[in-house]
Amino acid sequence: MRMAIPAMACFALLLAGASEAATYYVRSDGGSASQCSGLADAAYPGSGSNQACAWNHPFWALPPGGVQALRISGGDTLLIGPGQYMLGYGAPNSVDCDSGGRWDCVMPALPAGPSALLRTRLLGVGHDGGCAAPPQFWGTERATHLLDLRNASHVDVACLELTDHSGCIEFHSGGLACERDTPPYGPWADTGLVAWDAADIRLRDLNLHGFAVRGVLAGRLADLSVERVRITHNGLAGWDGDIPGFDGNTGTLRFSQWVVEWNGCAQSWPGLVTGGCWAQEAGGYGDGVGLGAGGGRWLISDSRFNYNTSDGLDLLYLDQPSAQIELRRVEARGNAGNQIKTRGHTLIENSIIVGNCGFFAGQPFTYQVDHCRALGSALNFDLNAGTQIQLINSTLYSEGDCIIGIDNSGCNGSESIVSRNNVFVGDTDYLQPFELTCFAYNNGCPGNPLNQDYGVIHNVKENPCPLASNDLCGSPQLANQSGDSFDAMPQAASPALDSGLPVGGLIPALDFRSYERPFGSGVDRGALERGAGPMLFADGFEG
Repeated sequence: MRMAIPAMACFALLLAGASEAATYYVRSDGGSASQCSGLADAAYPGSGSNQACAWNHPFWALPPGGVQALRISGGDTLLIGPGQYMLGYGAPNSVDCDSGGRWDCVMPALPAGPSALLRTRLLGVGHDGGCAAPPQFWGTERATHLLDLRNASHVDVACLELTDHSGCIEFHSGGLACERDTPPYGPWADTGLVAWDAADIRLRDLNLHGFAVRGVLAGRLADLSVERVRITHNGLAGWDGDIPGFDGNTGTLRFSQWVVEWNGCAQSWPGLVTGGCWAQEAGGYGDGVGLGAGGGRWLISDSRFNYNTSDGLDLLYLDQPSAQIELRRVEARGNAGNQIKTRGHTLIENSIIVGNCGFFAGQPFTYQVDHCRALGSALNFDLNAGTQIQLINSTLYSEGDCIIGIDNSGCNGSESIVSRNNVFVGDTDYLQPFELTCFAYNNGCPGNPLNQDYGVIHNVKENPCPLASNDLCGSPQLANQSGDSFDAMPQAASPALDSGLPVGGLIPALDFRSYERPFGSGVDRGALERGAGPMLFADGFEG
């Protein structure tokens, strides 16, 4: 007969499992796996074997080549010391790599943690103190990726810089193409991080930049957490969700302080200068974030999607009816396509969306970009049957075809886009300079799903303002209303001041900067509350 295990006994077993997890150390003055145990944060003393010291390279913990066994197990911690670590063919412990397939000389996937409480952790020194100087992993010899989280559930990765030491872009048509036919290929790598078929991954304090193709290739994930992750200057895309097979994500996917910028552009090494920006008409791509089909609840806050050579944040292909998108305090500007695209149920609040889609024209860092691709509307909603959208206290500008585009993916008249306390500024249509951008265009949805009120609407084609009795028509008098220098702060005489719906219900208590709005009357329209300051708790400290 099977005996039930008492709760305290289960807890004791859990603690026993936790005590078996080990912490291993890598530092540049360590030794090989034969010289050092990896179990001490100490330099190799210079002689002897199996000393109490750190390994000198992560390949000793996670050997490439598929011949040697991993030296860490699920639930262990690998702590990386300061400095630079070359990953790829020719690095320490890469002797099992095939010279004819140098691109496969990469670390195997991290072993999955046994549970949410027994996690596998790959951490840079400083991960618990602000991560001011993260250790650097850099790829070489056409490595397909640096970090592998495929099938790696219950994993934490924090405080690392991932890059390569080349300014090339794979297949670039403007003189920056990487050497990929004849070895040696040079100090470049394809992708920073790959991840799929896993759950409960936490990424924190990472800087992925300068890769020949993309920063991240990830999909089929559940319950992902991304905090203070920067993805910039990757040759094809920033975060690419179009993985082999079905792409769909599930669960809750949280992103906070996520910066995705300048993807579709090269970054020189070591000067880190932007150049060679290209897009589809030149053979490239250029999305900051581009996802494949799928679902999940996407919670994105305090994040930026700027200066990518195609779309900024493209969530257009979240086609599962359960998909939900919530964007809070998001900035998107200077992307050459649409700034933000969503599909299905969406909330956008306290966001600044600047559709200066012609930003790359005539710039010294531009090679060939599709200016205002897909007509360049700043914000594009794709409506399924019954889609419900809220656009609240945001400031939008566009020099594309429209400020808001509304597309039909099966809408039947039951859809709604509730827009309150927003500021809308149009400009000359970049692609059709004989007219202004339009306010909103409904591309085939029955009736009019846009429920607009309490807006300020200025400088748009055919002057539809007011759409409702509380709309204000005319300049919102922002600090700067020109595209590349757009500044959303309302000035002292702005009609947006003190004229919005009050806090409560749809209207959030904090603005784009997380500054406190007044309760009762006096709420400003738009993303910024003029004269507001940080929220103070009862003890007098800032929120």
